[in-house]
Amino acid sequence: MLANPESRKAEAAAWFRSLRDRITQAFEALEDAGAPGPFGDLEPGRFDVSETRRDPGDGSDAGGGIMSVMRGGRVFEKVGVNWSEVHGTLAPRAQKAMAARGVPGMEDDPRFWASGISLVAHMRNPHVPAVHMNTRMFWTPHAWWFGGGADLNPCLEYAEDTAHFHARMQAACDAHGPLDGEDRYAKLKAWADEYFFVPHRGRARGVGGIFYDDLNTGDWDADFAFTRNVGAEFLPAYQPLVEKRRAQSWTDADKDAQLVHRGLYAEYNLVYDRGTKFGLETGHNADAVLMSLPPEAKWP
Repeated sequence: MLANPESRKAEAAAWFRSLRDRITQAFEALEDAGAPGPFGDLEPGRFDVSETRRDPGDGSDAGGGIMSVMRGGRVFEKVGVNWSEVHGTLAPRAQKAMAARGVPGMEDDPRFWASGISLVAHMRNPHVPAVHMNTRMFWTPHAWWFGGGADLNPCLEYAEDTAHFHARMQAACDAHGPLDGEDRYAKLKAWADEYFFVPHRGRARGVGGIFYDDLNTGDWDADFAFTRNVGAEFLPAYQPLVEKRRAQSWTDADKDAQLVHRGLYAEYNLVYDRGTKFGLETGHNADAVLMSLPPEAKWP
């Protein structure tokens, strides 16, 4: 049970929304700085912002969110930064899924609340890696937890970029000490490597990062502080990579490699990603749920 659940839910939702605001502002600033080359003469990209509503099918107010998508920018070919705060009653299928994960009391009281931020960026320049970041809180009357992480998805890998990204994720973990008696970063890095593996392709989606779910140590403040730190480290982890690679020249072969890698990304998100499945099953806006899909992809 969570003490003072309403105030803590409000605090978490407000933080996720503020992180969304900070990131969208930083990404539009990157667009203003632009990039030389064939897209340098384009107008700087801007986010198209719209409200979304969750529709449980019974006409009730079930919350919603803010969908922010930029398309056709000078630096970002497509990027979505979504925030949501939803609530209601889980459908029987979702109840069973939660019960299978060890959430107690779902049959007796299947109410839920969830809030979070979800980000996926697909870049113009094939040398700039695609990226995913998510942090969230989930609550039921009998349980609560945090989840999230960030992972890098380059089609053309640079060891120094991977090292920088992982160093920032490690900094987010190291500030909060061990988790379940293990080194926090090593545990969450291994979790990301497992979670973002594409079984039918026999390979990882990208070069990893960190991932965690069902985080409930019994100390809400500590777990929320860690989740905030993961979100706060995202821009320092990713923005320097964009600034370093956005002006790098590329070939047709480089662009082809990017499009094929986007196909892999789409396969993973449609077949395996739990967030995609949960969003669609609980009636959230389908466009918001599927904003992670790339604007263009191909298969070999």
